[in-house]
Amino acid sequence: MKKVVKFGGSSLASAEQFEKVGKIVKSDKHRVYVVPSAPGKRYDGDTKVTDMLYATYALASEKKPFDKELNAIKSRYQEIIDGLKLKTSLDDEFKTIADNFANAVGSDYAASRGEYLNGILMAAYLGYDFIDAATVIFFKEDGTLDSKKTQQVLSETLKEHPKAVVPGFYGALPDGSVHTFSRGGSDITGSLVAKACKADVYENWTDVSGFMVADPRIIPNPESIETITYRELRELAYMGAGVLHEEAIFPVRKEGIPINIRNTNAPEDEGTWIVESTCQKSKYVITGIAGKKGFCAINIEKDRMNSEIGFGRKVLQAFEEQDISFEHVPSGIDTMTIFVHQSEFAQKEQKVLAGIHKLAEPDYIDMETDLALIAVVGRGMKSTRGTAGRIFSALAHANVNVKMIDQGSSELNIIIGVKNEDFEAAIRAIYTIFVDTQL
Repeated sequence: MKKVVKFGGSSLASAEQFEKVGKIVKSDKHRVYVVPSAPGKRYDGDTKVTDMLYATYALASEKKPFDKELNAIKSRYQEIIDGLKLKTSLDDEFKTIADNFANAVGSDYAASRGEYLNGILMAAYLGYDFIDAATVIFFKEDGTLDSKKTQQVLSETLKEHPKAVVPGFYGALPDGSVHTFSRGGSDITGSLVAKACKADVYENWTDVSGFMVADPRIIPNPESIETITYRELRELAYMGAGVLHEEAIFPVRKEGIPINIRNTNAPEDEGTWIVESTCQKSKYVITGIAGKKGFCAINIEKDRMNSEIGFGRKVLQAFEEQDISFEHVPSGIDTMTIFVHQSEFAQKEQKVLAGIHKLAEPDYIDMETDLALIAVVGRGMKSTRGTAGRIFSALAHANVNVKMIDQGSSELNIIIGVKNEDFEAAIRAIYTIFVDTQL
C-alpha cells in the first residue's frame, strides 16, 4: 500500500505543528510521499509566509530595500529549525532568493519559495528524499498543466525515491522558470503525486476534520460529512466549499484513488472520504450546502424565442466576445437569463449588451445585481420526493425571496438564486429543514 499525504499551511506553521505532522507520517509506514504547503498563520493576526513573500517581492520589483522583510521570513523558518533541533541551514537558499528577487525573476518564483523551503525542512525532519517540484511538475507556455509530461517524469522520478517530499503549489514552464497553480494549489500537487505513484489513498491534512454540511462561519458547529462522491464535491467546491482545491479532484478521480480529508490537530478523527461512487447512504437527504455572493442576472426577452434556431448561441456569443464566462442559463418560452460574476461583468456590461442587441435582436433586456447562488447538493435527493418543495418552504418561512431555481437532469444538485443580503439566512433555513429538523 502507498499513501500520499499533503499538509496545509496551518499544519506546518510552527515547530510544534511540524512535530504533529512528523508523528502522523511516522505512525503509518505506508505514508511514503509528503506534499507540504508553506507555513500558514501561527495565531490570529499572524501573516502567512506566502503573503510575506508576495509583499517582499513587490518591494524588490520596485527597486526598494527588502532586506528587513526577507529577514523576517528567514526568522520564521529559523524558528522551526531551532524548535525541531535540526542541523539544516537555509542561509545559502536565502542568499539565492535575495539575488533572484533583486533580478526580478517573477512573482510566481517568489510565492513558490514558501513551499520549497518548507519541503527542504520537512525532508530533513523525516529523513526523506527531497524532490524539487520544478523538476517534476510541468506547465505549457500558456500556463496550463502539461499533464502528459508531468505524469511521465513524476512517475519515473518517484520510482527512484521510495520515500520523498515534493513541495506543493509550483512547477516549471518550458523555459525552466517557476510557475504556480492558483492559491491552494498544493492540493493539486498532492493529487498529481498520488496519480503518478498509483497511490491507494491520498490523505489531505488540514485544520478541520473533513467537510462540513455547511460553512461553519454561517452554521455554528455544522454536521460533518462522512462520505462524499467526486461529483458532489465538484459541485460544492466550485460553489465555495474551500477545504480542497476543486482542480485537485481530476487526477485522482481518473485513477479511482479515494481522498481522505483529515485534521492534523485531531488525527484520531476519521475525517471525510471522497470516493468515485458509494452504496453508502448519506446521513441526510442532502450532502452539503455551499454558495457564493456577487452575481448579476441579465434577463433577455423576445417573442417566439423558443422557435428561433441559434438564439441561445447568439446571446452567449456576446459574452464570449468579451471573455466573460457564464454560471447558469435558466430559460422560459420567451425569456432567457444569464448569470455571471458581477465583478467580471461590470467593466464590460455595455459592450455585452450592445453585442446581444446586435447578434440576437431581443425585444427587451434588463439586469438584476447583487445576487448570490446557493448549491444544495446530495446523491440522496434523486431518490427522495419533494426536495425542491422543502427548500421553497424553508426559504418562505425565512422570508427569503427566490430569484432563480435550477436543477440538472442528474438531480444531484439544485441551484438557488437569492439576494446577497439573504444569503446567510437562506443557508441557515435550508440547513435547519434538512439537518436540524429532518422534516
